[in-house]
Order: sequence, then structure tokens, then C-alpha cells
Amino acid sequence: MDRTVERIIVIQTAFIGDVILTLPLIQILRKKFPSARLDVVVVPRAANLLDHHPAVSNIVPYDKRGRQRGLGGFMEMVRRLRAERYDLALVPHRSLRSAALARASKVPVCIGFRTSVGRVLMTATVPYLAGVHEVERNMALLKPLGIDVAVRELPTLYPSAADEARVDAWLTAIMPGIEGALIGVAPGTIWNTKRWPKERFALVAQALAAQGNRVVLIGGPEDASLAGEIASTVNDRRVATAAGALTLLESAALIRRCQQLITNDSAPMHMAVAMRTPVLALFGATVPAFGFAPYGEHDTVVETNGLSCRPCSIHGGDRCPIGTFDCMLHISADRVVRLVNERTGVR
Repeated sequence: MDRTVERIIVIQTAFIGDVILTLPLIQILRKKFPSARLDVVVVPRAANLLDHHPAVSNIVPYDKRGRQRGLGGFMEMVRRLRAERYDLALVPHRSLRSAALARASKVPVCIGFRTSVGRVLMTATVPYLAGVHEVERNMALLKPLGIDVAVRELPTLYPSAADEARVDAWLTAIMPGIEGALIGVAPGTIWNTKRWPKERFALVAQALAAQGNRVVLIGGPEDASLAGEIASTVNDRRVATAAGALTLLESAALIRRCQQLITNDSAPMHMAVAMRTPVLALFGATVPAFGFAPYGEHDTVVETNGLSCRPCSIHGGDRCPIGTFDCMLHISADRVVRLVNERTGVR
């Protein structure tokens, strides 16, 4: 790339997990352009994730499903970005709206994926490679800039001292005087076929608590009811729920304190990787080969191999297409507890 790069915009308005998987790209950009302004467009719910991140200059919320929904909101964002006169836009989100936002903002160099719905609006595209991790696919967006990344770059989140203090206070209030290793459990996910049954999460929490561990249920406000049901079923003061009680970065700070996180294929899985907490991830409808498995060195995927029906979709769905749900039901609570004990040494 011949032109000077002083202002960069990264547009990633997908889910929270997708934002985390874009962080390695952002972190490498900061290393390659240390003095550049590097702004990131995300949906408001994901904005807190990027607070205090040293690679990010400004967080630009785009409320595309709320206040800024529709053409009026889109044009509001275009005017805002156009005024910043960015030199370079990287667009890992493969939607038409994200591509159009970069192009309409008159960014002279726009790089996206060849499979993007808005690929014709890009000035350069790269293949969206199958069989590699999403982190590495995103890194490929750097190739038109002449940048090849040879090292493994993990996402990193940066909870503040206030976030840490809030978690300290929460743990003290919710588990006063209770000792033991802390194990995180994230039972939620948007897609039903990616969710291990709540009854099995309850069995795992009960078994781990009986071993003398502390178990904390983690998730957002949409997971609060599910987590509450699991905690009520176990009915043990060693099992508590933080779902909906903490911000994203506070949840990240809590996950960092856990010896392991047991989770579905969902955003907390990627948060744990960003906090260097070992993950035990339960995969059902989807498979790690899609490129969204936990990316840490000490992470484990638990799945049911050998099913001809699996994977049944890219993202998951509301119900099992063949009505058996074998992919998840063949994963027993005993198997998960055994794996947690083997990998943490707690029992």
C-alpha cells in the first residue's frame, strides 16, 4: 500500500463473539501502525468489550437495530465516518450494510472478504478460507497491505481496576466466607441446538460443588432466567449466578478468576480465551471445523463424533431438524465433570 495510513476504521457489527475474534486483527494493526488513529464500529451492546483496549483509539457504536435503524440511521453513520476522513477500512463483517458503510464513507481503501454480500464495493478482497480459524481468516485481510502474520495472536480484553473491584465485591456478597476453586459455567446461547440441556448443567454444577468447588453461572441479561433455574435446581450456596448482574468486562474479570469455563459455543467461550482461562466447550449442531472453536492452547472441545446429521447448520437453529438432538444428549454430565477434574486437578 503506497499511501500513508494515519486513520483506520474497522467495521464489525456482528455478535459479541465476532467482535472478540476480530481483536487479534485490531491488535496486529496497532503493532503495524503504532501512531495511527484506529477506530472500531460495533453494535452498542459490544462497545463495553473494547473499553480500555490499548489498540483502540475510539469506539464507534452503531445502533443498527435500534435508534439508527433504517436508511436514516445508516446515513447518520455515513456522515459521521466521512467527517473523519479515514485512509483505510477493514471490514471483517460480510454484510452488505457494513460494506456499504465503508464505501459510502469515502474511505479510499476498503478491504473485505470475497464472500461478502457487498464485495463489489470493496477496493480489495481476500478469500474467506475454509478449514482455518476465524482469527486467521480475519488476519488475511492484512494481505493486500503487504502484511503477513506468522505468529499466533490471541484476543485480549482489558477490564479496569473498577471492573475488578466490582467483581471482588460481588463475590464477597454472593459467597461470603466460602472457599474453594472457582469454576465458571456459561449455559446460554442464542441458538437452541447449540445449548446443552439445562438439567445437565445443573448436574455438573451440583457435582463440582459437592467436591468443594465454587461454581458461578455466567451470562448476559437474556441468560438470567436460565441461570437462575439451574442455580435453584442445585440449591447449594456454593453455586451462584452472575448472569445479567455484571457488564461484559466485569464478566471477563470474573472469568479470569475461574480455573476453567464450561460453556456452549457462545460468546463467553471467546471471552475466556481473551482472559486466558482454559475452556471446556460443548459443541452440538456446529463443529470446530467452521473456525469458531476456542483458540487457546489449553482449551478442550467436547462433542459427539460420528453422527451423519452433524453439522446440521452453520449457526445452529431453534430445534433439532431430525428430532433426536443426539449431538448434545450423547454428552453426559459425568463425562464433563471428569474432564474438568482432569484438566484442573480440582475434585
